[in-house]
Amino acid sequence: MIHISESDVLRLLPMRGCIDQMRLVFDAIRIGRTINQPRRRLVLSTGSVLHQMAGAWEKYFATKIYSSNVRHGGLHEMIVLLYDAETGKPLAFIEANNLSLIRTGAATGYAVELLANPDAEILAIIGSGSQARAQVEAIRAARPIREVRVWSRHKENTRKFAEELNCTAVESAEDAVRGAHIVVTATTAKEPVIVADWVSHGTFVAAMGSNVANRRELPEDLVKSAGLVVVDDMDQARVEAGDLLLAYNGTGSWNNVDTLDNITPGYDPSRITIFESLGIAVEDAAAAAYVYERAAMLP
Repeated sequence: MIHISESDVLRLLPMRGCIDQMRLVFDAIRIGRTINQPRRRLVLSTGSVLHQMAGAWEKYFATKIYSSNVRHGGLHEMIVLLYDAETGKPLAFIEANNLSLIRTGAATGYAVELLANPDAEILAIIGSGSQARAQVEAIRAARPIREVRVWSRHKENTRKFAEELNCTAVESAEDAVRGAHIVVTATTAKEPVIVADWVSHGTFVAAMGSNVANRRELPEDLVKSAGLVVVDDMDQARVEAGDLLLAYNGTGSWNNVDTLDNITPGYDPSRITIFESLGIAVEDAAAAAYVYERAAMLP
């Protein structure tokens, strides 16, 4: 079993390569050649939570484990354990904070390549954390972006983000969103961070900040009026996609929701398209496999 560090992951998992890997993953999901176990959480009375998810893809299966406690720094180190599917032999212990960021960005990049305006040039980013950084990199890899507008509640973080990623810091979320071809929300907000009226037809919206049932970034009217809402896994979405669960409010009417493996690719300028990104274990397994195969070739 080899140990792959965070710095190794950065060297071995380029965003473009990971986007291509996500394409292979969803092709495999489409024909029933993967297994995905939705995220499970063990909640302690101390406020600590153990998060675990597992998936199988091609010659590999993997589990990702991480912990969190909102009173003690939020999320803590992520670990992926990769195994050989044929023998069950453990192959790699991977420090996975960077792997998770890159694969989440790559999933959005893949969805953008399938569904967003091919000529999209203006990107709005709501949020200025590490997840938002990965989203910018992925979308720049997928579309000819010439302008990135960023806004977050933390002005100094927004300024640094804009400076380091060659973006424009704007004064409000509305300033970022109006007229953008692609909108990304990557926040820790509990309530919506954008307004439906700011989003025009033809816009692609990617939301990945909420993966608990009682938290959302998108308003109810935007979710319900979208021509298409795409999730990476329906079982997981029905448990933790707060944007959707709160919008549909127990009605069970998810008529505009489909899975990424099942959609017909193509840009439709008459509709708003939403990608509700939850992050699924089979994506982690494929990204881990990509890293492992390249690490195994090193001297």
